[in-house]
Amino acid sequence: MAQDENRMRALVDQLNATSRRYYASGESELSDAQWDALYDELVSLEKALGTRLPDSPTMRVGAEPLIAFTQHRHLQRLWSMDKVQNKLELQTWLSRIEKQHAQLSAQLPAPLPPLRYAVEYKLDGLTVNLTYRDGQLVQAATRGNGEVGEGILPQVRTIRSIPLTIPYKGLLEVQGECIMRLSTLETYNCTADEPLKNARNAAAGALRNLDPAVTAARKLDAFFYQIGTIASPPYDDQVGMIAFLTQNGFPVIPFERLADTYAQIEQAVDDVEAQREKLDFLIDGAVIKIVSLATREAMGNTDKFPRWAVAYKFAAEENTATLLDVTWQLGRTGKLTPLAHLTPTDIGGVTVQRATLNNYGDILRKKVAVGCQVWIRRSNDVIPEIMGRVGEPTDAETPILPPEHCPACGEKLMERGANLFCMNRITCKPQAVARLAHFAGRNAMDIDGFSEKTAELLYDALDVRDPADLYRLTVEQLLPLEGFQQKRAENLVTALQNSKHCTLDAFLFAIGIANVGRKTARDLAADFGSLAALAQATLERLTGIPEIGPIVAQSIVEFFSFAENREMIDRLLSAGVEPQQANTAVSGKLAGQTAVVTGTLPTLSREQAEALIAAHGGRAAGSVSRKTSFVLAGEKAGSKLTKALELGIPVLTEEELLARLNG
Repeated sequence: MAQDENRMRALVDQLNATSRRYYASGESELSDAQWDALYDELVSLEKALGTRLPDSPTMRVGAEPLIAFTQHRHLQRLWSMDKVQNKLELQTWLSRIEKQHAQLSAQLPAPLPPLRYAVEYKLDGLTVNLTYRDGQLVQAATRGNGEVGEGILPQVRTIRSIPLTIPYKGLLEVQGECIMRLSTLETYNCTADEPLKNARNAAAGALRNLDPAVTAARKLDAFFYQIGTIASPPYDDQVGMIAFLTQNGFPVIPFERLADTYAQIEQAVDDVEAQREKLDFLIDGAVIKIVSLATREAMGNTDKFPRWAVAYKFAAEENTATLLDVTWQLGRTGKLTPLAHLTPTDIGGVTVQRATLNNYGDILRKKVAVGCQVWIRRSNDVIPEIMGRVGEPTDAETPILPPEHCPACGEKLMERGANLFCMNRITCKPQAVARLAHFAGRNAMDIDGFSEKTAELLYDALDVRDPADLYRLTVEQLLPLEGFQQKRAENLVTALQNSKHCTLDAFLFAIGIANVGRKTARDLAADFGSLAALAQATLERLTGIPEIGPIVAQSIVEFFSFAENREMIDRLLSAGVEPQQANTAVSGKLAGQTAVVTGTLPTLSREQAEALIAAHGGRAAGSVSRKTSFVLAGEKAGSKLTKALELGIPVLTEEELLARLNG
C-alpha cells in the first residue's frame, strides 16, 4: 500500500512538473504517448486505492454538472480599470499622476520612490480570482461586481496552466485572466457542431457553464498579474510581485516593459499594438501601472478604479453588420468560397463591406442568412471573417443556398468534404489562368516574364490550359501574339526550358497544394527528399515533422489522393520537368541549430534568410521556444523577439549572422 501511495505521489509530481514546463516554454520532456501512459497509470492507481491527491491532474477532467453557481465574496475587492483611448488622454493621466505623486511626497514623512511604470498587455478574456490556503487551490470565482462573484472552482480546475498546489503556504488571493488561444479556437471550430464566435466569448462561456466538462473541452489558458491578498508580501513592487507569481507556478503575462518617462511609455504602448496581430490570444489594449506598491497604496482608489493604473484601449477589431448577400468566389484549385457582402461598418478605423465564410458547412453551423445581423472580426490586413449571427432567426431572413453550377463556366459542382469544387480544369477559364500564374510565380517555378495577363493571353490564343502545356510552346507560336516581339518570345521559351531543372521545394509550392506555402514546401522537401516519397506520406508521418500540423497534413494527403492532381504532375514530368532536392549545403556552421527569423532585415528577405540558415546546416522554425538556438531579428520584430528576450535566447542582427557564417 505504501509503495502504491509513493508511486501515486511520484506520478502526480512528474505529470504536474511536465505540464508546468509545457505551459511556460512550449516544451515537454515527455511525448504525448508517454504522458498518456503515465496518466493512465495514475488513474488505475487512484481507482485501486479509492483516493486521489488534491493536486492530481485527474482533478482537471470535468466533474459532475452543477445545479447552480454559488456566490463567493472576495477577500479583497477587485477593481475595474480606468481607460484612455488616445495619446492625449494618456498624457493627461500621466500629468495627473505626477502632480498627485509630488503632493503625496510632500505630505508624507518620507518621500515616495521616484515614479516608474510597468506596461503590459490588456488581455481580452474573463477575470478570475483564485484563493489558496496551505498551498492548495480552494476557491475560484468570477469578478462579479468586484465584491461578490460566482464560484467556478470545478471549471477552473480543468485549466492545465493553473496550479492546483503552490509552494507558498499562506493565505493567497491572485487575479488573472482566463483566455482561449486563437489556435485552440480554430481547432475547436473545425469539428464543433456549434462554432464559437470569438475567443473571448468562448472563454467566458466555458467558465460560466454549469458543466465543467464543457470547460475542459475548450482547453482554456490563463495569465496572472495581480495579488489581492497576502500576509507580509516578500516583495515591494510590481517586478517582485511578478517574480513571486512565477516562482509559485503561475503563468504571467508574456510582456512587461518598465518605463520612466512618457516617451518610454508611449513607445511601449506602440510596441504592444504592433504585436497585437501576431499573438495567439486576444488583447484589446495595454495596461500602464505604477511599479512601487507603496506609491499605489498612498494613491489609493476612486469609487471604481485604482488611481495608480490605467488601460490604454486600442481600436475595436469586432463589430456587427447586416448580411446583404453571399456570392461564391472561384479559386485556382476549383474550390468555391462564399463571400459575404455587408452593410458598411467600421472596425479599427477601416470601413468593412465584405467578409469571408469558409464554406457552406460554415454557413450552416453559424446559422447565418441574408438579412440577419452578424459579428465580424478583422485581423490585420486579412479579409474580415464572420464569426456568427446576432440574435435568433426571423421570418424576414432569406436562407443561403449553395450553388449547383460553377458561376464561371456553368459546370455542375462536386462536393468534396466540406467544400464545393468545379472539376472543369480545362475550360473553366478563371481557375485555369490563376493556376498557370501561380505555377510560374517568383516563389514557384520563377518563369521570368510570365504574369497573369500572359496566362490569360496564352489561354485564349494558344489553348494553354494546364501547366504542362507551357512546355510545348515555341517562339513561332508566340510571335503573332499581342506584345510579343522576337526577343520576348525567345526569352520566355528559354525561361520555360530553364525552369524544368527546378528544386523540389519550388515544384511543391508551384503545383498548388492547399495550405502549403514556400517555407512548408522547403520543410517537406528537406524531410522527404523526393516527390514520390511525399506522395505516399501518411497523416502520421506528416504530423511528425516540426511545423506541420494536422490541417496542413490533411491538405497534403488529400492533394495526392485526387486523380486530377496526380495526372497534372505526370504531365509535367513527361514534359521534362525534373524536380530535384536542392544540394545547397555550404557549411555545417549551424548544424543542429534551430533559428527563428522575425522582422524586416536590411538586405535579406525572410525566405532568403531561412534558405541561408538551411544552407549552413540549420533549421528555420516558425515559433520561439527554449529549443530555439537563436533569433534573427530585423526592424519591427514583434512577439517572437519579446519571447526570445524573456527566455534568454540569443538575438542576432543580419550583420552578426553573416559575420558568424563568413568567419
